[in-house]
Amino acid sequence: MRVDNVKYQTIWLKDRGTVQVIDQRKLPFDFRIVDLKSTEDVYKAIKEMVVRGAPLIGVTASYGIYLALVNASAWDWKGQLKEAMERLKSARPTAINLEFALNQHKERLANIHSLEEARNQARKTAEELLEQEKESCRKIGENGLSLIEEIAKGKDSEPVNILTHCNAGWLATIDYGTATAPIYLAHDKGIKLHVWVDETRPRNQGARLTAWELEKHGVPYTVIADNTGGLLMQQGMVDMVITGSDRTAANGDVANKIGTYLKALAANDNDVPFYVAVPLSSIDMNIERGVNGIPIEQRHGDEVKYIDGYDKGNITTILLTPENARVANYGFDVTPAKYVTWLITEKGLCKPNKKEIKKLFRS
Repeated sequence: MRVDNVKYQTIWLKDRGTVQVIDQRKLPFDFRIVDLKSTEDVYKAIKEMVVRGAPLIGVTASYGIYLALVNASAWDWKGQLKEAMERLKSARPTAINLEFALNQHKERLANIHSLEEARNQARKTAEELLEQEKESCRKIGENGLSLIEEIAKGKDSEPVNILTHCNAGWLATIDYGTATAPIYLAHDKGIKLHVWVDETRPRNQGARLTAWELEKHGVPYTVIADNTGGLLMQQGMVDMVITGSDRTAANGDVANKIGTYLKALAANDNDVPFYVAVPLSSIDMNIERGVNGIPIEQRHGDEVKYIDGYDKGNITTILLTPENARVANYGFDVTPAKYVTWLITEKGLCKPNKKEIKKLFRS
């Protein structure tokens, strides 16, 4: 994707010991590149949401293993590798891509006994995973495009109105995005569309990141408060909902940013199709049912109590609640499969049930 006519992806290797990422905590106010030089840098980047989004978390962790080996001592590199694996795995519990990426390294490094060979293999694994995620998102875009085209046929000169929640754009992946990939491809094809962007409290990834992305790409959008979507659906102002997924269970239940479940309920009540764009790397076949099965991250209460904004050239943090307020901050919720119209994957459209999902991994 492009930022002011310069092509970017969310993460790249600058040199042998430096990985660079876009600091998403600063957007849309400040476009800043951050250097990651160690496993601990990568851990903090994931934990503190310098990077976020399931596919990007996985790729970032993968580069974290590479950096661990770049910095490892020859006499104990296997022990240091094990420590790095455990440290990175603890950074974020809900997104399955992190565990998926680390398992890729574990398998490929198992029979290697030379540190330099291990470094080369880790770098190769990270770069392959990065390219796989990019290609998966491109294909998700192609497979989801047909859904937008079908609605556009009956709209005459009116735009297709799409509602999305949180940020499942290129900032959450490597390029294209998951939920946004069909939107970008439709826009580039000349299909008239408009996106309703949920602000996505408490970290406002919709208002800050999705809105920024769409604006940079020239896609018409409107930011709305999180609780507005139901009203818009009742009034016929939403043609479809597309969200991403941080982890999808074997039965098709979908874990995504908190508030997604409520959008699915509203969509179901108003006969609005509810689509989830999900790469196969985000599907966890080891969890039979997502509801009560997918671990839900609880984050620090300050994310709810305080909010960042831009004031006279500075990013400022202000208090929203009584100073001593007790706060619960659940990061995700789970939407039961019965409310999902289709899963949009790199292998095609898939009904959200175990039988159909299994077929994806055999094709």
